[in-house]
Amino acid sequence: MTAGPRAFGDVLRELRETHRISQLDLALRADVSQRHLSFVETGRSRPTAELIGRLADALGLTAREHNRLRLAAGHAPVPARLAEPELAQVRATVLRVLRAHEPAPAMLLDRHWTMLEANAGVALLADLVAPFLLKPPVNVVRATLHPEGLAPHVGNLGEWRAHLLARLRRQIETSPDPELLRLHAEAAAFPVPEPADVPVDEHAVYVPLRLRHPSGVLSFLSTMTVFGNALDVTVAELSVETFFPADAHTASVLRR
Repeated sequence: MTAGPRAFGDVLRELRETHRISQLDLALRADVSQRHLSFVETGRSRPTAELIGRLADALGLTAREHNRLRLAAGHAPVPARLAEPELAQVRATVLRVLRAHEPAPAMLLDRHWTMLEANAGVALLADLVAPFLLKPPVNVVRATLHPEGLAPHVGNLGEWRAHLLARLRRQIETSPDPELLRLHAEAAAFPVPEPADVPVDEHAVYVPLRLRHPSGVLSFLSTMTVFGNALDVTVAELSVETFFPADAHTASVLRR
């Protein structure tokens, strides 16, 4: 579906008719003039995110329907709230996956790299991060690259930093989300104690995370898993990042 005023108007009209609410009633409930609402439905006016939120509340939409409206207007979806009853099964499934991955670290992230859930193995990483960076909501990119975060303990910081920023840029190219743009600008500005731009070997199978730890250098490879058959937009925006030991020493430390 092409995003834009016309697409938004079609979706809004469909949802309004499904919920059996007239245009006048919706305008009254959302505290907007019927004339402006008519312009929105016919594509003559582009809705703001704030107006979409008011319309969603007035219609009593689910998170999925709300995000359908936002996407139709060209806005980023609202991050998934796993506490919602409709996502209870998703949360239970993710928690089983995270716990099954222990003792290695694993975490659930939203599209803005906010950590929504984590297993016990993440403590190995979090113990090296300043407490103020771990106050919710925890942003994984910020906690990794901040000079008081994981960065001073990463043996190949230049390489890992370049890898993370490249992933962010690819995500922004796909969806130019203002929050992601701000996150990229902030993370790129963090000082680094080594050359900032270390190109990733294009022939490498993966970029390792080499962590200086009291038990010696720990080496990890990471994977990102998404819900490939997700029907709900909020679920489709989630990903599970899992870290695997890349050598025998790291596997031994994790087991201990």
